[in-house]
Amino acid sequence: MAKGGEILFTSDSDRNTFELVTTSIHHLFVHVVRNTMKHFFCSLVAVCLLSIDLPAATPLDDSLKIGGFVIGCQAYSFNRYTAFEAIEKTREVGGKTIEFFLWQKFSPEHPGVELDALLPDKYVEELKAKLKKENIRAVSAYFGNAAFQQQDPEIALRKVFDFAKKLDLVALTGEPPISGFDLVEKFCKEYDIRFCLHNHRKDETKPDYQNWNPDYTVKLMQGRDKRMGFCLDTGHLVRSGLKPVDALKKMKGRVFSLHLKDPVSSTDHDTIYGEGVGDIHGVLKELRKQKFKGFISIEYEHNWTNSIPDIQQCIDFVRQDATKKR
Repeated sequence: MAKGGEILFTSDSDRNTFELVTTSIHHLFVHVVRNTMKHFFCSLVAVCLLSIDLPAATPLDDSLKIGGFVIGCQAYSFNRYTAFEAIEKTREVGGKTIEFFLWQKFSPEHPGVELDALLPDKYVEELKAKLKKENIRAVSAYFGNAAFQQQDPEIALRKVFDFAKKLDLVALTGEPPISGFDLVEKFCKEYDIRFCLHNHRKDETKPDYQNWNPDYTVKLMQGRDKRMGFCLDTGHLVRSGLKPVDALKKMKGRVFSLHLKDPVSSTDHDTIYGEGVGDIHGVLKELRKQKFKGFISIEYEHNWTNSIPDIQQCIDFVRQDATKKR
């Protein structure tokens, strides 16, 4: 009982029990307050970090242009070789840029290392040094939809964007599921990196796959951040029975890159620009009309071990096309 604000105890046992309870309550209170403040400040730091704009990639300047376009190779043209060899071959054909794909072997010196988003920093530095030596600019990397097959897609995709920042890439190329578009958009904003939705060919055995259809993919991008757009694979369009120029017109303003191909026919392999049915001249003309500011990656999927002369002629076609009457 209390008397004049003082608690009176009838026994020492009551006093000890009281002191034990009050001490426990005090410790519990301190613990709750400390953890609450800890979580508060952690959340505050996280918000502050997210609000800091990450630096944008170095712009693609005129030194990377041939025939008015930033142009180079998609490393998949050299998928029988390592990434280091793909860089060398891109320089050999006269390309200025390279777009990686994230499962290529790293180099002849490190055959057990794979070029992917988990590449250790020491190899990232070696890769950057190789690019500098060969005077080739890395512009993008194709990651497919692998990140969305992981247990935690957000963690996996963040590693892809972190990798892109390390290499100063202006874009990433892939084919995520529709359910992953919000996450991609979130990271495009946070990292200030463009996302280029890629298209493969129409496959009658996979009716759910619709990325080959420009009418479908254009709707996917409606209302999305301006950094989300397309990597138009002209070869797959032709093999889907479509005309690349028509697709470009439908996607106007959202095409950030191309995998430029000229198939022999709608069912055949790639060939030298101007010798196939892909209307390369028409594509380049439409790109100029739209004042295209992205990049072209030559993805030559033929003559795999002796494609250098063919790709050189593709680049020559782009150079010479710039001098033709529009």
